[in-house]
Amino acid sequence: MISGITQTTAVSGGNVKNNGGADVTARGVCWSTTEKPTISPYKTNDGIGNGTFTSSLIGLTANTKYYVRAYATNSEGTGYGDEVSFNTSPLTISDADGNTYATVTIGSQIWMKENLKTTRFNSSTSIPLVTDNTGWANLTTPAYCWYNNNESAYKNIYGALYNWYTVTTGNLCPLGWHVPTDPDWTTLTNYLGGLNLAGGKMKEPGFFHWVNPNSGATNESGFTGLPNGYRGIDGEFYDVGYDGFWWSSTQNTLTTAWDRGLYYDLNEISRNDGYKKNGISVRCLKD
Repeated sequence: MISGITQTTAVSGGNVKNNGGADVTARGVCWSTTEKPTISPYKTNDGIGNGTFTSSLIGLTANTKYYVRAYATNSEGTGYGDEVSFNTSPLTISDADGNTYATVTIGSQIWMKENLKTTRFNSSTSIPLVTDNTGWANLTTPAYCWYNNNESAYKNIYGALYNWYTVTTGNLCPLGWHVPTDPDWTTLTNYLGGLNLAGGKMKEPGFFHWVNPNSGATNESGFTGLPNGYRGIDGEFYDVGYDGFWWSSTQNTLTTAWDRGLYYDLNEISRNDGYKKNGISVRCLKD
């Protein structure tokens, strides 16, 4: 039985009922992210002899499935109990405004599971809110907005839209996190099978947010991509329900930077050369 599960710890234990004819010199539990764990490399040492014991598992990774078995060692070798499994709690992270975000582990990366919605840099300096279309179109400095300038309708679902000048400050994500680089995004999409297959694995399924047919959407990755739409270089808002875009921190030209896009009618994810003045979403990646 597993109890006391957190992001990085859990409590287990066992009961040595029969020593097999020789004194038990070590006992505890062992664990792994694969089935049938052994005492190498991760185990506890919880005394000797017969009887019940409690084990504390530490140093675990958030949002990860683990397999656990009790073990007992004597002069004849090591025996194992029945296998159980559990999932550690998801990691959460807070921004400068106090908004809290769930996270998801995808391959070797830990991503925010939600779009960023902070109105301040991690230094607590405010990011300018720009609602005027002409003002937005003329900007070459940091700014954010809410889709259709409607915070109450869109903030909690889709997060904020940021221009790339906000991204390039390096201070947008919480400390210990960063806006993913173009290679970071490529690592993600390669893990999910490449550009042609990754999109469906990253999209929330169904039609509550996405327009029909929401092609290929399974959210197998747990990324939970939503159709956030975007704010164009003319300051107008476009395509909520139909597509979603996310910045990378990697510049391409003097006026463009790389982003990624998901679409209601495609199974793929696209790598786009987007105008820096566009207002699109941000997902933060753990350093």
